[in-house]
Amino acid sequence: MEAIANWYASTLGQWMPKEIFVALVSMIPLIELRGGLIIASLLKIPFVTANIFCIIGNIIPIPFILLFIRKIFAFMKEHHILVRFVESLERRASKKSKGAEKGEFVFLLLFVGIPLPGTGAWTGALIASLFEYDIKKASIAIFAGIIMAAVIIDILAYLVPGLIL
Repeated sequence: MEAIANWYASTLGQWMPKEIFVALVSMIPLIELRGGLIIASLLKIPFVTANIFCIIGNIIPIPFILLFIRKIFAFMKEHHILVRFVESLERRASKKSKGAEKGEFVFLLLFVGIPLPGTGAWTGALIASLFEYDIKKASIAIFAGIIMAAVIIDILAYLVPGLIL
């Protein structure tokens, strides 16, 4: 993460506010809010400001994933566009969602909220969409999970400096 912060400072830092940069980083799959908050702490963005921008950045892609990803995947398969990639994402979502049928809300909340490799809002939204979870419940669970992840990363990145940085 330090390399990304240094890259920003030496390139985009002249033209883009660091708050916008961490919001954009928070939109990127796999990095998401967790990486955005760590980078924000490295860039010395104040705690509250960092959380606002990173949470908003992480939330922006979620409605699009929930509403359109199945249609996009179907189109890609039908037109033979990155079929192996799409199928691998579907397999990954299926593997990650084992046992979630009964407790969808709690599963999504914890899946998004506990910052482990391969978890997060993007994958949670993918699972919710592919398995046709109720969109309102899924949205609330994912949003609550984003807040939960923010609190955990805040503790690690801001309140206990040096623990993960």
